[in-house]
Amino acid sequence: MIVRISAEGQYDLADSLHERLNDLDDAVVAAVEAADEAAFHAAFEELLRFVRSEGRRHDGDDLAESDFILPPADLSFQEAGR
Repeated sequence: MIVRISAEGQYDLADSLHERLNDLDDAVVAAVEAADEAAFHAAFEELLRFVRSEGRRHDGDDLAESDFILPPADLSFQEAGR
């Protein structure tokens, strides 16, 4: 699967990591819904770390369609809540 981190690039992740990616994304959403800013930052950073460390970065010229699109790394808690 292809995951895009907005304003950063695309990463290829093995399909076997789909469930883990969803779990990490769910943790981010739960933190926002709980209005827990500290948990949001921890969960979002873990999600980005996971994609960067488990994925293989695409070349900048590759325009493949992304299966998942994540917000940019500098997403604020207030922006996430919107």
